[in-house]
Amino acid sequence: MNKKPNNFLRDQFIALSLTIITCLAMIALLRIEIGLINMFISDKISTSIRISDIIIGLTIYLKTSVDFAIFIGRLMDKNQGLKGRIGIEIGTALGNAAGTMAILLIWSIFKSVNWLLALMIIIASLVLVRLAEDGLEHININKKGYPNWFKLIVTKFEFILVNFNKLTKPLLNKIIPERSLEVNKKLTFWALMTMAFTVPFILGLDDFAGYVPLFDVVNVYGFAIGVFVGHMILNVLLYLSPKRTIELVKNPVISFIGSVVFIGLAVWGFIEAYELLFHH
Repeated sequence: MNKKPNNFLRDQFIALSLTIITCLAMIALLRIEIGLINMFISDKISTSIRISDIIIGLTIYLKTSVDFAIFIGRLMDKNQGLKGRIGIEIGTALGNAAGTMAILLIWSIFKSVNWLLALMIIIASLVLVRLAEDGLEHININKKGYPNWFKLIVTKFEFILVNFNKLTKPLLNKIIPERSLEVNKKLTFWALMTMAFTVPFILGLDDFAGYVPLFDVVNVYGFAIGVFVGHMILNVLLYLSPKRTIELVKNPVISFIGSVVFIGLAVWGFIEAYELLFHH
């Protein structure tokens, strides 16, 4: 039996309100974390908010959100109803934010020591190359009749990334935990919250670690706000239209362009690490 319109609107209002409140709470916690970090470091992290930094964070987050979308989609399919939605939305938001704040803390410690910062940037650049491959592995270039030249470029590009990442996988697997996107059964509310937290926490660690080369260009606080808002938007869109949202984040052209951008950021990171090690 379908829900009555009033009940449906009530559930949507409750879920949407909690999503927004959770996002705002995570932004406030991030501000508190930065305030605490600034008490112990000389090179303070700026807490000014620029719209451009938020937009950059939001855009890059949505580009790297394929894994999030697939994972949340699977959770949604197995755990329907308002209680399931609340657990998924709050759990994934907390996990994503916790991963982001953990990397921010590590970066703030490392950035005062050149060789440690250089090491973190090198690892971040390797993560970016892995993210570039992740952005391609979910797409199906044969599905929508893309031109042969585009298919050839994507295939060759992915081949190079796969083989490069095979070399770095033993290192990255020791630093960044393996992630499991499998959802095999309906969960109790607290089990759902735990799973909804754990996987996004790992994905948040992975993705935000890759953004480190950007931190000399963007305001970290504004960038992280963009990441949190991007996660909130993705959650809302997935509940409005899961199929269309996942199709959008898996679009071959968008995925390919995003992967090329990540490779550019990785190269930039390697150059920055070289400068820190040999010209400081």
